[in-house]
Amino acid sequence: MLMFGWENKMAIDEKLLEMHEFTGIGYQPLVYFNSWRVAIMNFIDEIQPGRIETVERHRETDEVFVLLKGKGILFLGDGESVLEGLYPQVMGPGKIYNVKQNVWHSVVLSRDGSVLIIENQDTARMNTDYSPILPRHHQLILDVARREQPEEWEN
Repeated sequence: MLMFGWENKMAIDEKLLEMHEFTGIGYQPLVYFNSWRVAIMNFIDEIQPGRIETVERHRETDEVFVLLKGKGILFLGDGESVLEGLYPQVMGPGKIYNVKQNVWHSVVLSRDGSVLIIENQDTARMNTDYSPILPRHHQLILDVARREQPEEWEN
C-alpha cells in the first residue's frame, strides 16, 4: 500500500513546521523570524468603543491586520504631533489591511473578534507615539461601532 504521509496521523516534526494558536484574551505574539513577528489579538475590554482613549502610530514600521473572525473596525488618523482627523475602515474577513508607517490607528473588535497582526518584532513603546482622542473622535468611534456592530454596542 502506497502512503503519502498525510494519511499518517503522527505530528509533523517542528523542524518542518511550527503551529501556533491563541484563544486567550488580548494580544499575543506567536512567531518571530528575522525582523518580523506575527501575533493574534482577540477581543479585550480595553478595545471596546467606549474605552478607547488613545491611538498609536509606529515610527519605524507598517503594521498589517487581517480579520480572522468576528467583526472589526480600524480607525485611522492623520495629524502631525497629535491626532486630528479620524477615519473608520470596516474590516472584511481575510482581507489584508496594511496601516502605513506613522499613521495613527486603533481597532475595535466584536466580542468574538480576532485579528492577525504582522509587524517588525522591535515595535514597542520606544518607537511608538500615542495621542489622546478628542471628544469628537470618541463620539465617532461610538457611532460607527453602534452602526456596524449594533448587536455588540447598543448601549
